[in-house]
Amino acid sequence: MASPMEQFEIHKGLQGPVVPLRGDLSLDLSLSNSVLAMMIAAGLVIAFFEFTTRRAAVVPGRTQLIAEGIFGFIDDMATGIIGPESRKFFPYVFSIFLFVLSMNMLGLFLTFTATSQLAVTATLAVMTFLIVLIVGFARNGANMYKLFVPAGVPWYMLLLVVPIEVISFLLRPVTLALRLFGNMLGGHVALKVFAGFVVSLGTMGAVGSAMGAVGIVGAVLPLVGVVALTALEFLVAFLQAFVFAVLTCVYLNDVVNLGHHH
Repeated sequence: MASPMEQFEIHKGLQGPVVPLRGDLSLDLSLSNSVLAMMIAAGLVIAFFEFTTRRAAVVPGRTQLIAEGIFGFIDDMATGIIGPESRKFFPYVFSIFLFVLSMNMLGLFLTFTATSQLAVTATLAVMTFLIVLIVGFARNGANMYKLFVPAGVPWYMLLLVVPIEVISFLLRPVTLALRLFGNMLGGHVALKVFAGFVVSLGTMGAVGSAMGAVGIVGAVLPLVGVVALTALEFLVAFLQAFVFAVLTCVYLNDVVNLGHHH
């Protein structure tokens, strides 16, 4: 039986140029299964909305209703968290939600899930964190310190509160990356383990050994587990994309409405 971790291995598909960097470091531009999965996910999102916008009508069809429903769902969420200025950041929040969702869902149909790679989730988390920093300093300048100094806290408590706030702020991209990575990795490992039990016990029953009946009966339980876990993984795939988008809005809200919270 193959290892449950084998599904996360990176394999090169199309060999690309290798760009030398400093010293022994180099940048390999080959097309791997991870890059291919991300390209397919992004392509599906673009193709879906290109199809729905080209065929947009006053009386929407099913695909247009889905597109408008997703748009309205994320717009309401962003407005509820950030407020009236959410529209400025809506394109990024909407894009990051759909991109993560499409990668998560695609991993349930293909053999590779891009969001099970820490490098992918960390890149998305760092990108979000940098946007928050840029927006924060552009809007607040030197007043960004207020993010770490809650109003009404006695000065002697600030000696403890400020370091905690700073560390919590710097850990945001770490927790954002690990949450998505851990959930997608763990779910797929559990699915692979249960599927392995189905194959092993089913094979035992197929060979007609003395334990054949036990194998066939025993294979039913992990098979039920696989079905249940698959349904749960679809839910987790959506929830993790939604949580990523929600936290992005929360972090943006902290710097956009800094004066209102402190």
